[in-house]
Amino acid sequence: MTDRYAVFGHPIAHSKSPFIHHAFATATEQDIRYEAILAPVDDFKSTLQAFLTEGGKGGNVTVPFKEQAFALCDQLSDEAKLAGAVNTLSVLKDGQLRGDNTDGIGLVTDLERHIGSLAGKSVLLLGAGGAARGSILPLLNSGIKQLTIQNRTHAKALSLAKTFADYGQVVAKSCDELNSVYDIVINSTSSSLSGESPDLPTEIIGDDTLCYDMMYAKQLTAFNLWAQQAGAKQTLDGLGMLVGQAAKSFYLWRGVEPDVESVLTQLRQQLA
Repeated sequence: MTDRYAVFGHPIAHSKSPFIHHAFATATEQDIRYEAILAPVDDFKSTLQAFLTEGGKGGNVTVPFKEQAFALCDQLSDEAKLAGAVNTLSVLKDGQLRGDNTDGIGLVTDLERHIGSLAGKSVLLLGAGGAARGSILPLLNSGIKQLTIQNRTHAKALSLAKTFADYGQVVAKSCDELNSVYDIVINSTSSSLSGESPDLPTEIIGDDTLCYDMMYAKQLTAFNLWAQQAGAKQTLDGLGMLVGQAAKSFYLWRGVEPDVESVLTQLRQQLA
């Protein structure tokens, strides 16, 4: 019997998840069906419940429902607990609903795919929203030396740093306090969606700095264009993170690790 999975969001028609998961299923010979479900903004709970009642085995959750999904779970991973948000739902054998957050794991695996181990790296994380929050524990677990958080609202960055203080070396800095070079600079804000270049000192970019924008696009994102002009050695966008988080979801559901390279290549071709 074909197992059923879905991604829930609003909007959802643009989602690459059905393509990604069907490609994973074909490559790993898993018998699944995966669809995109548009949930009403004010009724995610009923939409999810109907899907589960009809035998759904699990799903992905995107904006604006990650916090609502978090509240509906019986069990939560450490990443989900600290993020306060869930992007992966799994129905366990006893019928309980487990919530995971694989976004940050997708980010870390994509970074490691390009530069190897992150151990000892100094990382600057721009933004303090859900995308940033979901990335912090996986980054700290990867062995980085220190994580610096910068956000327009400094109080939010301070709050995040305090939340994760027990898990590694985390500090919050205002823009004016950014005066050293970082190995990796990650943009978790949505500034690239509106074409905004970051208002940051170029002193944070060194000859070996890698800049990573969680957004992705056909062309260079505004953040990565700024990074290149500032002298960054390498720039990456978030397409690899998207496929990486999906691969982790697929592994949680099916117990097999899909290869991301071929799927990434196909998605790049579609974007072009």
